[in-house]
Amino acid sequence: MKKIIYIALFFLTQFSVAQDWVSSWSHATESATTLNKPILLVFSGSDWCAPCIKLDRDIWTTPVFQSYAKKNLILYKADFPRRKANQLPEPLASENNKLAEQYNTKGYFPLVVLLSPKKDILGQTAYLNISPEAYIEKLQDMAANE
Repeated sequence: MKKIIYIALFFLTQFSVAQDWVSSWSHATESATTLNKPILLVFSGSDWCAPCIKLDRDIWTTPVFQSYAKKNLILYKADFPRRKANQLPEPLASENNKLAEQYNTKGYFPLVVLLSPKKDILGQTAYLNISPEAYIEKLQDMAANE
C-alpha cells in the first residue's frame, strides 16, 4: 500500500511541476516567503465541478496566464476530487481539508484566494467568464491591496 501511495505522490508531483503548481502547502508558503510573491490558492473539484474545469481550461492552462504566474505568483491548488479513481493520498487530502477550514469555510468551488507571502488574504474571486488578460488584471488589483 505504501508503494502505491509513493507512486501516486510521484506522479502528482510531476504533474504539478509541469503546470507550475506547487505540490505541497508548506513548499508554497516557503517559496512565497523566500521569493516575496503572493500565493494563488485555488479550491477546485477537478473531476466534478464544471466551473473549476472551465477555469483550468480557460485561464490556468493558457500561455499568457502561465507566463504571468511564473514571474509573479506561487500557485497551489487544493483539489477535492470525488471519483474514487482520482482520490488524493491521505496526507494531501488532509492538508487540503485544513486549508478549506481556514480559507474556504463556506465550501465554494471554485474559490480563488490571493494571499500575501505572510498568508494574509488580499482578495477572493471565482470562475469568471473573462479573458486570461482580464483575469490577470483582477489578480493584480487584488495584489495592489497589500
